[in-house]
Amino acid sequence: MNVYGDETSLDMKLFASSIGAAIKAGIPPAAAPLIDAVVNSINTAPAGTTNVSRTGYYEREVVNKYTVNFRLGGGVYYKLTPGLELSLMGNWGTGNTVYTGSDRYSLKDLKMAQYKLELRAASWFLRAYTTQENSGESYNSTVTTQLFNEAWKPSYNPANAAGSWYPQYTQYYILARAGLLPGYIPGLGADNTNASNIARSYADIGRPVSGSTQFKQLFDQVRKKPIPQGGMFLDRSDLYAIEGQYNFSDKIKIVELIVGGNWRQYHLDSKGTLFADSTGPIAINELGGYAQVSKSFMNNRLKLSAAGRYDYNENFPGRFTPRFTAVVKAAENHNIRASYQTAYRFPTTQNQWINLIIGGGTTLIGGLPELRKFYHFDTNPPVSLESVQAGAPKVAEFPEYKPETMRSFEAGYKGLYAKKVVVDLYGYVGKYEDFLGRRIVIQSPGTPQQRNFSVAVNSSSTVKTYGFGGSIDWLLPKNFLVGINASTDRITDVPANFVAFFNVPSYRLNITVGNSGFGSQNRFGFSISMRDQDGFFYESDFRQGYVKGYSTFDAQVSYKIPAQRSIIKLGGMNILNDYYQTGFGNPKIGGLYYLSFGYNVF
Repeated sequence: MNVYGDETSLDMKLFASSIGAAIKAGIPPAAAPLIDAVVNSINTAPAGTTNVSRTGYYEREVVNKYTVNFRLGGGVYYKLTPGLELSLMGNWGTGNTVYTGSDRYSLKDLKMAQYKLELRAASWFLRAYTTQENSGESYNSTVTTQLFNEAWKPSYNPANAAGSWYPQYTQYYILARAGLLPGYIPGLGADNTNASNIARSYADIGRPVSGSTQFKQLFDQVRKKPIPQGGMFLDRSDLYAIEGQYNFSDKIKIVELIVGGNWRQYHLDSKGTLFADSTGPIAINELGGYAQVSKSFMNNRLKLSAAGRYDYNENFPGRFTPRFTAVVKAAENHNIRASYQTAYRFPTTQNQWINLIIGGGTTLIGGLPELRKFYHFDTNPPVSLESVQAGAPKVAEFPEYKPETMRSFEAGYKGLYAKKVVVDLYGYVGKYEDFLGRRIVIQSPGTPQQRNFSVAVNSSSTVKTYGFGGSIDWLLPKNFLVGINASTDRITDVPANFVAFFNVPSYRLNITVGNSGFGSQNRFGFSISMRDQDGFFYESDFRQGYVKGYSTFDAQVSYKIPAQRSIIKLGGMNILNDYYQTGFGNPKIGGLYYLSFGYNVF
């Protein structure tokens, strides 16, 4: 589906007149009116109809389609006393894969390490951990392919226009339309489609064939150069954190009290290839603390809890967020729950400090004022996309960039009937203030200096969400089990042209039928599941579009071999092999089939 390098697009109107004049200088004067007619048709064509894209390459030609995942993990544990344990744990991984973000990224030789030192007792713990990232030779496949095209033939070089792709394309397009190429009669040239194909074939002379030695050598040169000269990331960002918690239950008997806190530092180090850190790494410090108190009443028929957090990020003011919950035991095995909660979400590190040009020329920037100042929004203010589309450009306003806050209420019920049927129901409503998202703005629209920006911003209005769902699990005679769950989630009051990234189908349904043991000595088992969801509009920095709904079936049969303490399983996911997508622009997912043998050592 995805083609790269064709994001580079220019209008033939930029070259038509000068190329036409050059052509007329080398042809008989009698043919000049034919050239003038074609040039005039280009220059008077409706806006956007004469844009031409560079010839691109398919994803399989510029990205390693194979995913490799190699991981190591381990830990050392030491009992300092019978009730106090010291542990050191580590996880390390490397591999290759393809990641969809604002563009498609080829993660090549990516390395990720996580280490944790923890001291734990029955009522408290203290731990420190870190995540160490190394992007290896990862590269932006979109930008790399665009620059690769420029490397084998520039789109336009004023010093060598004759050797540039767009002037060549425009020249042969004009000649083909005028009928001045071999095989045509002057004045009876090719139609628009054939002229475009002819022009592209001439402009593509010298284009490296994918898989050739020329292609590999030149592509490697481009992808190994750091952004913006090439497509390579130099991300060596790290995370450092310290957390602690104490449970006072053994000290305070009248209530259950838990207190904790944390410190966290994000150390951003991408050498300017991802973040606005070309002058040096950026450190972001966060602090947080929390407490929760719970107490049961009425012989444990009512349990009330209250919790509160205080969070602070050095780029934003701190905020206290409380939460209250209640669980009522209406009857044996029947509980009703309700909660009111508030939350405070800081913008991510990327939403704060990203500074990245993506395919199509749009620049992703964070919401902090330093980036808007860097791009001279104060002296060259951009206009909003929606105002340009309406034909009345209006300067975009940027209020203070804030963390997102939300308030929500949730209620639910869970009950067991006849020791065979479990019912779980829930519903919620929520309101977001300063909802985090993105907005497209344009600087110097309609000029050669035009630049498009995707800026992290807050919603100007209160965004509301609501949803509900439920599940039923029914244990039938002879080890049969039926399970059904369904849910729905909605969002409302999102401003126009505000990218909310609320990528959730409006409903989801899952039905499972199975048996854990039947036949001779209950050795056989099976499970059949149906998953269904409707379509929805998918939003991302990469692409936006409609994702179709889908239904899939999973199935599995098993056979136990008690004498060998083993089990054989044969099954598949999406067994009908109906291809579907979970995100717009993502690969389609087909069937997965497996045969497994499990052996119990003890």
